[in-house]
Amino acid sequence: QVQLVESGGGLVQPGGSLRLSCAASGSIFSIYLMGWYRQAPGKQRELVADITSSGRSTNYADSVKGRFTISRDNAKNTVYLQMNSLKPEDTAVYYCHVISTGAMNYWGKGTLVTVSS
Repeated sequence: QVQLVESGGGLVQPGGSLRLSCAASGSIFSIYLMGWYRQAPGKQRELVADITSSGRSTNYADSVKGRFTISRDNAKNTVYLQMNSLKPEDTAVYYCHVISTGAMNYWGKGTLVTVSS
């Protein structure tokens, strides 16, 4: 089992920045892929970005490329999402997601990001 706790959401003006954090605990040795999804009101949950255990491979949604950066600190069992140049359409609940080496999926409870003036 892996437990995930997100933090860092909040209200920010368009063009601003936020950094989300997700701390993992439990069977940490089994984590393969860590990432972030988001779900806006009335829309399906979508992948924002993910990163492999080594940190050498990352993947981004086209809508966030060049603005968001995913990173991880394996010593702290934490994955981060640096979000810059935020737009109103980035408003959503952001969920931390982990895939274990046994192909199990784990989700955090989510953190709300609101981009509004």
